[in-house]
Amino acid sequence: MTAEPDLTPLVLGDPAPPGTVVLVGGGPGDPGLVTVRGLAAVQAADVVVYDRLAPTAVLAYARPDATLLDVGKAPTRHRTPQDHINALLVEHALAGRRVVRLKGGDNFVFGRGGEEWQACAAAGVPVVVVPGVTSAIAVPGSVGIPVTHRNVVQGFTVVSGHVSPDDPASTLDYAGLVRSRTTLVILMGMTQLRAICERLIAEGMPPQTPAAVVANGFAPDCVVLRAPVAELADAVVAAQIGPPAVVVIGDVVALDLGAPAPS
Repeated sequence: MTAEPDLTPLVLGDPAPPGTVVLVGGGPGDPGLVTVRGLAAVQAADVVVYDRLAPTAVLAYARPDATLLDVGKAPTRHRTPQDHINALLVEHALAGRRVVRLKGGDNFVFGRGGEEWQACAAAGVPVVVVPGVTSAIAVPGSVGIPVTHRNVVQGFTVVSGHVSPDDPASTLDYAGLVRSRTTLVILMGMTQLRAICERLIAEGMPPQTPAAVVANGFAPDCVVLRAPVAELADAVVAAQIGPPAVVVIGDVVALDLGAPAPS
């Protein structure tokens, strides 16, 4: 006989004592993807430091007396320097407050979670990490693009496209990415999209390789654009699509599974 499931509400209590910084990975724009523990951290926080990619609807669950600090700006505009964000976290924690750093996706997938952790540790501030759902797989999956699919491709590679392949700051081996024959998922790559696609083709990727851009994932204005990798940059310009967006390159894009039905 199968036991009845325990439907007792989950009560986590206070996720962190005063003077602690909690790094909360939020859903990629959708508050429904925030973990229970992440929501509990927001509810208990004295200070919530968030940016534009965070699931800001979750802020409605913060305490009425909590301080909400917006440190995010639009891309290519003036932004709050990371050093200043680090200083805010440390300052409020050393004052004995419960501090939550709320970001979209996962703080440790091309976020600044590692830097924020190091800054707090250097100041003697304890840190708690609440992992989030990464947009690298959640956003493509939400519109019916799997990053792997049995016999089509057996793996995926997530890379940051925030610098051009020709930039000395780039550490990526683009020839190796092509040789890997995995699905490529590119985050923060819209500004350098043309250069990235051109380099992939120059390194041997077939120009007709299926590719897609999924912009504003999980939002009502989500846009999905498909085109061969050789035509993707031009298609993005014609459609006037900008960040935030996830780029997927590989044969899985041609599978046209369709978006899952709403739950």
